[in-house]
Amino acid sequence: MSKSALQLFLITVILVLAQVIVFKNICLFGIAVPFAFIYSLLRLPVTLSREWLYTIGFALGLTVDIFTDTCGMNAFACTVSAALRRPVLRLYFPRDDELTDPYPCISSLGLVTYAKYALSMSLVYCALIFIIEAFSFFNILRLILEIAGSTILTTMFLIGIDSLTIRHREKRL
Repeated sequence: MSKSALQLFLITVILVLAQVIVFKNICLFGIAVPFAFIYSLLRLPVTLSREWLYTIGFALGLTVDIFTDTCGMNAFACTVSAALRRPVLRLYFPRDDELTDPYPCISSLGLVTYAKYALSMSLVYCALIFIIEAFSFFNILRLILEIAGSTILTTMFLIGIDSLTIRHREKRL
């Protein structure tokens, strides 16, 4: 197992534990909930096959579902997010071969591109979770506020986690 894969595995375990112990109890203003564990899904290598990507996404969501009693909502949202990951990444970074690192991060994509990527993936995940949870469009304003608030909070967490976990290369003369 490579050093990057081992590091990603350890980060995934820590984030899933943090999600089921701490983050599930955070709800800012009764609206915004952080979903920090999806960082693991965003950081998977670009070279990973679709089958592995879907399997890892489903297993990641199912693990969170088991510990938070959410009846498959996270498994569904993670699997769909895994399916949309490559098209979203290509939207902001058209050529995979130009990546300096196969693991999408701030250092390989740049802050602005990574922020757009994280925001898009957070929006997809949060929209799926809250639409499934509401299972109706009865209170559409609250649904939009929950999606927007959670997307912004999750994106901030994803950028923060990435800036903490990735060693930035220093430019030397």
